[in-house]
Amino acid sequence: MVKTALKIIAVLLFLSGLVWIFQGVGVLPGSYMSGDPQWAVNGTVTALVGIILFWAASRK
Repeated sequence: MVKTALKIIAVLLFLSGLVWIFQGVGVLPGSYMSGDPQWAVNGTVTALVGIILFWAASRK
């Protein structure tokens, strides 16, 4: 049950990170984050944390 919850959180972190990356590089317009490269960096870090958390939750 805990591993499933961690995996769900990890996927949400990863998807949020992707949105921030796309906003930071200007692919997704319409936000104060659009075109700000700092959000691309923040999104990359968030997506990596999501990947690591998913990997850690998948281990035995």
